[in-house]
Amino acid sequence: MLSMDNRGDLTSGQNAAALVMLAFLQADCRTSEYGKELLSLGKDLNLTRDINFNGLEKDSVEDEDLETDGHLPSRFTAALDDIQPSVELQWPRNRAEAANLQQIVEGLREIADQLEHVVVAQATQNLSRNLTKSPSDQWKDHLTQEVRRAMRQGVGLEHLPQERVMMALTLTLVKGVCEQAPRLLRNLFHTALQYINPARAR
Repeated sequence: MLSMDNRGDLTSGQNAAALVMLAFLQADCRTSEYGKELLSLGKDLNLTRDINFNGLEKDSVEDEDLETDGHLPSRFTAALDDIQPSVELQWPRNRAEAANLQQIVEGLREIADQLEHVVVAQATQNLSRNLTKSPSDQWKDHLTQEVRRAMRQGVGLEHLPQERVMMALTLTLVKGVCEQAPRLLRNLFHTALQYINPARAR
């Protein structure tokens, strides 16, 4: 089992683990429904803050008085139609700790990019199928089983620390399942957090 305590470079336990996981899952978000679920989860965990125009509402931007010439550029008004909430992860105030966490996320993403696509695709499909057939209290077992099966098949990354490979694989599976079924994100996120950081998970 993966434990953040054994990683040495994380200092703030569960919040650090959740922040690393959320940052990993937000990277290269491809679907709006998945993005909305991530946004909601981040807010609920108090790990994000809204940075969208400093609270400026679309209606106030559409006010003709905002421009000196009496109109808004068409490219600006068109862009406003598609705008989604913009959030920023709340990294620790300690710059060194924040840099360490960001470096961990980047390292996990690099590992995830190197994982053999066939192994990950098959494991994601298996996990997704098993989750839809099982109550959420069995999800941790299914996640554990798929991570172990993929690691046994060999992901070609034996030269890297295996705890990091397992963590990257776990988060890659969570992301793959939740991009297909965003409604599973919240429960699967907490399941993965318990799997990755069992000593501190609630």
